[in-house]
Amino acid sequence: MNEQQSIQICIADRYYPLKISLQDEEKIRTAVKIINEKVDLYRKRYTNRDIQDALSITLLQFVIRLIEAEQREESSHIVDEIQNISNLLDEYISVNL
Repeated sequence: MNEQQSIQICIADRYYPLKISLQDEEKIRTAVKIINEKVDLYRKRYTNRDIQDALSITLLQFVIRLIEAEQREESSHIVDEIQNISNLLDEYISVNL
């Protein structure tokens, strides 16, 4: 059974109530910690900007990493498919030549 619990998280000094599964709590709290660390980094680096700018740059950084991870995964899938085709060609050659 997927039990739910209510938690409250804080991102960039704003609180959000969430209803989550018990198994996701650690993952969510880790994500919140990482987000807040990055936002704090950008707040300190760009003191003349507001919190929205720090959140936007943080979001941009994470989405870029997501895109790069997806591209690596796609590349890995393509390499696997090429290896499968190569194996099939090797089998065909060995049987027919």
